[in-house]
Amino acid sequence: RGLGFSMMAGCEAEFFLFEKSPDGTPITSTHDSAAYFDLGPVDKGEEIRRVIVEQLVEMGFEVEAAHHEVAAGQHEIDFKYADALITADNLTTFKFVVRNVANRYGFLASFMPKPILGIAGSGMHTHQSLFRGKENAFFDPKAQYQLSKTALSYIEGLLQHARGFCAITNPLINSYKRLVPGFEAPVNVAWSMRNRSPLVRIPDRRGLGTRCELRMPDPSCNPYLALTVQLAAGLDGVERKLKAREPVNRNIFTMSYRDRRKYRIDELPRDLHEALEQFEKDAVIKAALGEHLTERFLEAKRNEVMQYNLQVSPWEIENYLGRY
Repeated sequence: RGLGFSMMAGCEAEFFLFEKSPDGTPITSTHDSAAYFDLGPVDKGEEIRRVIVEQLVEMGFEVEAAHHEVAAGQHEIDFKYADALITADNLTTFKFVVRNVANRYGFLASFMPKPILGIAGSGMHTHQSLFRGKENAFFDPKAQYQLSKTALSYIEGLLQHARGFCAITNPLINSYKRLVPGFEAPVNVAWSMRNRSPLVRIPDRRGLGTRCELRMPDPSCNPYLALTVQLAAGLDGVERKLKAREPVNRNIFTMSYRDRRKYRIDELPRDLHEALEQFEKDAVIKAALGEHLTERFLEAKRNEVMQYNLQVSPWEIENYLGRY
């Protein structure tokens, strides 16, 4: 607000509905085998989504969409774009309502990023823009793409700090099982007008609806911290008047290494350990969170990585036990 801006944000948090064993233990059997935008009776989560929406509306939410997602048993419910702090509050409440309604129907609702190998994981695409009063600071009807210099500098700020804030927006070891090619999850630090393979996409709407969509976050993150670091990254770009790199409107997954270098396309961290290393190097992101929170977060997450590295996975047993 010191720069005269307020941040507006909207989060699309996906989740799975899983069955439970007779003793109530959650299992990774999805409650249906439906796909994107399927309807009942194939979509068996229709009634649960309806009840969730009804409860959210009673609590004052403006729900905009509710539908089945790409993977079996996966769902999405979207609510209105709002001030960033209100959005973080709403997302916290939303997850509480989803879990409790699912439990009443005998299911487990999980926001785990990648619960099942080989199918799409759950993301939390985050739409965002800056406003000055009632005017969208990202919109310039006379500019290329109708995006203002503020918007382009903000986007470049996101791209330059993405590797640094990835540990905050994608805070679990499991988060990086989702950030792999082939499932519409971004792994490349780039932006585009329509292409969904880069990190940042620009939806078609203009005027008050002009915004950018950051596609890397997942719903396991703390929304207050996640929005804080995104805002810090974007504002760093605005304050430094960064010039945005060229948008990439090709499928990055099919581009050669040489082409990716030409477009300055870097990759996101491949695991939590690498993400923590990048976070520790990013002074802007650490300053946004403060020294105390930064130190406690790094300590907790390094311990999580250490505990994970001590485990012997079923994959290791399957591939190594009889061979060596």
